[in-house]
Amino acid sequence: MKSHPLLRRAGLAVAVAASLLTGGLASCTKDLDRLPFYDLNTESVYRDPANHVRVLAKLYAGFNLSGDPGQPDVFAGQGKDEGETSYLRAYWYLQELVTDEAVVAWNSVPLQELNRTTWSSSNDLINNSYTRIFYEITLCNEFIRETSDDKLSTRGITGTDADNARTYRAEARFLRALAYYHALDLYGNVPFVTEADEPGKTLPKQTTRAALFGYIESELKGIEAALRPAHSAPYGRADQGAAWALLAKLYLNAEVYTGTARYTDCITYCNKITATNYALAPEYRLLFLADNNVTAASEIIFPITSDGRATQSYGGTTYLIHAAIGGRMLGSGFGVNSGWAGNRTRRNLPLLFPTVPGQFDTRAMFFTNGQNLEIADLTLFTDGYGVTKWRNKTSTGADGSDPGGTFVDTDFPLLRLGDVYLMYAEAVLRGGTGGSQTQALTYVNALRDRAYGNTGGTTAGRITAAELTTDFLLEERGRELYWEATRRTDLVRFGKFTSGSYLWPWKGGVANGQGIDAKFNLFPLPSADLVANPTLAQNPGY
Repeated sequence: MKSHPLLRRAGLAVAVAASLLTGGLASCTKDLDRLPFYDLNTESVYRDPANHVRVLAKLYAGFNLSGDPGQPDVFAGQGKDEGETSYLRAYWYLQELVTDEAVVAWNSVPLQELNRTTWSSSNDLINNSYTRIFYEITLCNEFIRETSDDKLSTRGITGTDADNARTYRAEARFLRALAYYHALDLYGNVPFVTEADEPGKTLPKQTTRAALFGYIESELKGIEAALRPAHSAPYGRADQGAAWALLAKLYLNAEVYTGTARYTDCITYCNKITATNYALAPEYRLLFLADNNVTAASEIIFPITSDGRATQSYGGTTYLIHAAIGGRMLGSGFGVNSGWAGNRTRRNLPLLFPTVPGQFDTRAMFFTNGQNLEIADLTLFTDGYGVTKWRNKTSTGADGSDPGGTFVDTDFPLLRLGDVYLMYAEAVLRGGTGGSQTQALTYVNALRDRAYGNTGGTTAGRITAAELTTDFLLEERGRELYWEATRRTDLVRFGKFTSGSYLWPWKGGVANGQGIDAKFNLFPLPSADLVANPTLAQNPGY
């Protein structure tokens, strides 16, 4: 079982924080001469400094767990698949199923609309991600509000306890900035609330994409001094490295979000990360195994953590592993008890890996036995190669910790050094200053050396300076980061997501693919939210 303090607190945190952050529980004692034996409410929880880290655990867990099993934080009583509503799974759907990297076989209308890039504002899965993002923001706002310096002083919390609370508050601000970044990227002009807004008093006002960009930027810079130094926080917790990596990602996409390129700023924050003691994991496969918290911790800047015993959910990497197993694939080979025959890849991804005699790119993790390269039927699992990247096996071949083989230990590396290397290279090629093409080539070839197992001066798979182009980098991002929830963002940035110049099977709902309306570069605000908040304006075209 993983030794992770926030994971060990997750069960308690979900029960405690979910109740207090959504209204609390009333005392049932009738003895008015005594304090109640059990008085779980906002004030009683936050006046005890020991509870602060428990509530913080809930904020971290919100990116993976949907709530207590059978008692989801949101969508309760709506008859939804609870695992499908969890944050990471809902986000992964919108970043991968709509691209050249993945399809799902399950024959539900909302999923098939994502497969075909033909969704509307009533798509339930788009609503799931939107709702989960804003639920996370709401939780973070409450924690930040209740750990303000004024609140700490009023409750008599001083010294080390107050210092810890300020660090936790900075972490919560990072998590809120991360959720707002996802809202910015997926939905554009969204409702905007912070801890300064009193809950339930007014309808959230809509902000612009450019204004939200500026807010996220200022928040990440504003918390830098309060976070632990880069690569020094307990594993799974946000530190300066996480803030820098998210800033680099924000700046890399700034032209999409605001109309103004910020590649020099992207390079600045990539340089901050590479100047610390982060290092590439020695093998690519180690990033996606059940003990990646140990064997790949040098590369992982910020993970969404999982533990097969302490954090049980049908979202996250439990979903990614089970859903990718079908056909002739055996769950036992992946450390789980079964496959769900859902996800596989479109032809574009395996074709990114050229066949060169005597050379093999170890990132090409595909199952082809009984699988077709081409997809004639989106709902047939054997159409499309299987992807074997994610496993609930340790680096030594042992299964994960859940004795039933259902829930997995594999963490999701949301921010990692390999991505930073590629962001640096792209920002340099796009004209950013503060870096060099020589260094960009060095970073790219470091990834390719690992991929091809180069040691002792061998150079299989290495590229030359002349081969390092932006088009090459889009392909290399596909090879390095596939199924890591970056592809849609990358294709939008390169102008290829909706364009007819780059196609994949079933793009636009036709077998060979076709260009689609530019409106699909953004997802629509859910129609239910527009009804609930008539001050909101829908994204153009929907």
